[in-house]
Amino acid sequence: MTKKCVYPGSFDPITFGHIDLIKRALKIFTKVVVAVADNSPKDNLFSLQERVELIKRATKGLKGVEVEGFSGLAVNYVKKKGSYVIVRGIRMISDFEYEFQMALTNRRLSRNVETIFLMPNESYSYLSSKLIKEAVSLGADVSCFVPKFVNKALKKKLSTK
Repeated sequence: MTKKCVYPGSFDPITFGHIDLIKRALKIFTKVVVAVADNSPKDNLFSLQERVELIKRATKGLKGVEVEGFSGLAVNYVKKKGSYVIVRGIRMISDFEYEFQMALTNRRLSRNVETIFLMPNESYSYLSSKLIKEAVSLGADVSCFVPKFVNKALKKKLSTK
């Protein structure tokens, strides 16, 4: 049985909701690999390297967390990392349909990889990176949703757009 899981996503940017899920996963697994997707169909605000660095900074001090970028299929990356578990977060029922489809597709692609769904603390259940970027672009201070250095990076990035 593995004690390692992979938490893939775009993390554009990392939020307190993501950090909460990483901490929850660490209660179950001894190692959580935060896998930052390079081939996301999303139009990312931050580069892959910027996202990796922000996550490393946000998870500094959390024993058992590894952060790196990846491209390609998540199931292939999970196997490459010596795991068979994907962790995904579900905030609201609206997330479920997409996450369920993705989990079943991944299962079909690799029968040995399982997906585990975790729910964040209810105070983060409505939080999304997209919503945060939109709020910052309209002048909001989102330091209650993201680490202060992420808030600063968002403001800098969005002021140049």
